[in-house]
Amino acid sequence: MAVHPPNIPIRKDKEKDMRSLIGGSGRVAVAILLLGALAGCGASGAGGHVLSEDLSEPLNGATAAKVDIHCGPGHLTVDRLAGGEQLLARGTLQYLENQPLPTRTVDASGGQATLTLKGSGSASSGFRWPWLACAGGAFEWQVHLNPKVQYDITAHSDGGNVRLDLGGMAVSRLTADTGGGNIDVALPENAANLGVTARTGGGNVTVEVASGTTGNNTIDASSGAGNVAVRVPGDIAVRVHATSGAGKVSVDPRFNRTDASTYQSPDYDGAANKVEITLHSGAGNVTVNSR
Repeated sequence: MAVHPPNIPIRKDKEKDMRSLIGGSGRVAVAILLLGALAGCGASGAGGHVLSEDLSEPLNGATAAKVDIHCGPGHLTVDRLAGGEQLLARGTLQYLENQPLPTRTVDASGGQATLTLKGSGSASSGFRWPWLACAGGAFEWQVHLNPKVQYDITAHSDGGNVRLDLGGMAVSRLTADTGGGNIDVALPENAANLGVTARTGGGNVTVEVASGTTGNNTIDASSGAGNVAVRVPGDIAVRVHATSGAGKVSVDPRFNRTDASTYQSPDYDGAANKVEITLHSGAGNVTVNSR
């Protein structure tokens, strides 16, 4: 008589354990691959050593300028040009040795200038593998602008920090954004009818409104996960729209709460000089203070 081996069913929990083991091994392998790539770029850099390019653009009679800066994955600082030089802009643009030089274009006509600076590492939209971000913060751009010129400024980094110290300057519009770094903005004294936008994918945002601000001004600041904070002078009317997905919202008690997310000065509607502030964070804290 033939003897057949007994049918021993595979327990479902063992099947689950096997799938978990295989899936876990796959995830570990991917993690090791990613960490290895990131460690490799940390050791040698995605594009080699850091080099510097000097920036020096003549004023050529400009009284107003549009400045558009895309620094790629590095840090960016924009501030005032000191020394009374007859330049529109001066500075230092760093880049990695295995990448092309930063590009610059200048158009000037009738007292109006347009200056565009762009790094070779500027990212396109869409998915990016982690090792493509290896250069994030590996270099820095410093741009100093002539304080006698009225500016419209766009400042962008793919993932580095963006710092704009605009004290002593004349600015009509400012847009600053970064893929994941921090944004720090100090607005100019005696600003008038100024529009400000500051956005980061995950870092912190701080905006300091200077004294003497007049007219109708707007600030729109947001972060995907970091903290967002604005400080305003105590003598200007303010309306605040503040929200956070998971963090705390803290607004100076001198502003009356008018609904779930809106606060404003008692005299806001009739004030000649005012600032409307819209703030949001996906997970961080949102704060508005007076000084």
